[in-house]
Amino acid sequence: MKEILKYIEELKTIEKTKNSDSKFIKVESYNCKLNNGKTIVREKILKGNSDGSAAIVLPITKENKIILAIEPRVFTSKTVDIGLPAGYIEENEKPIEAAKRELLEETGYSSNNIIFLGSFYQDQGCSAALNHYFVALNCEKVSNQNLDESEFIHYIEVNKKELEWLIKNNYITGLNSIFTIEKSKVYLKER
Repeated sequence: MKEILKYIEELKTIEKTKNSDSKFIKVESYNCKLNNGKTIVREKILKGNSDGSAAIVLPITKENKIILAIEPRVFTSKTVDIGLPAGYIEENEKPIEAAKRELLEETGYSSNNIIFLGSFYQDQGCSAALNHYFVALNCEKVSNQNLDESEFIHYIEVNKKELEWLIKNNYITGLNSIFTIEKSKVYLKER
């Protein structure tokens, strides 16, 4: 637990300065004609040059440890969150390829047994982002992290009881992670 608290403290936001324009988030406005003849106006959020679809992966090592990522989440109340390795799906990339890539980049772990569990929309009212969630079994450390310049991620390994404690005590608060963990419970029970 001391290690977790040390990482959380290290990654806390101490100051935010508002920029005048967005480089990543864009909004498009649409007039949408419905089959009933009515027209509604809706806005669509774009992330980068895509819809923001992502892959989320629950990694479990050969030793039955769950790998979690601690990283800045500057707009949350704590400004840091613990969650699962995840990331945006790149153009022409399949969701499972993104899951493998993000797992390797963020943690240095790899798995030859990644199982697709399902997909969900994060915010259907203003986004086309379809998130795909996976469980990765028998993960092994094969390299160092390979993070982007603006990524700061510490990863930790926890057992099932510690994972449940982190959720119960609001250290893991992201819906993507909580939902994926919940949908992976059968794999956590088997181990």
